[in-house]
Amino acid sequence: MPLRKLETLASKSLHKNPYWEYRLDNYTLPNGNVGEYHIVHTPGSTVVVPIHADGSLVLVRQFRYLWKKESLEFPCGGVKGGDYEATARAELAEEAQLAADTLRQIGIFNPFNGVTDEVCKVYLATGLTDSARERDESEEFEILKVSLAEFEQLAEEGKIWDGMTLAAWVLARKSVNDYLKKENQ
Repeated sequence: MPLRKLETLASKSLHKNPYWEYRLDNYTLPNGNVGEYHIVHTPGSTVVVPIHADGSLVLVRQFRYLWKKESLEFPCGGVKGGDYEATARAELAEEAQLAADTLRQIGIFNPFNGVTDEVCKVYLATGLTDSARERDESEEFEILKVSLAEFEQLAEEGKIWDGMTLAAWVLARKSVNDYLKKENQ
């Protein structure tokens, strides 16, 4: 039996800032009653999985204000101007100080589907070269190169705890291995 499609009856913006919009929707519940749904709407996000030809991945370490601790992550950020690929290239340059000859979309996911309608696109960045871009004044990064085994170990030990990075890795793992096989032929 197919599940009942829940229909939006009304939608109202409660708060908007440069990063997201908080909305309140009235919608039909499965039993036919009317319910309220609180939504965080964003223009989307990107995560970039940068890999060098030698097999090393690039991570950035940054301090995450909400958690009051450092986090190891792939370069990522909110979409600006509606262009996912341009945002991915900008985040790679800003956070990892790199440019990619090839930037290929390898996956898509929603980071928190009960709360946000955000679409996150994952890109594999190869053919990496140094590139500098001015960083946002609210961000500070340390750039790290790690092997695939080191990445896996850091994730298993809970030292990589960012959900966007972990989800991106699940989507990127096969593409990374395919890229490395091609590079080593």
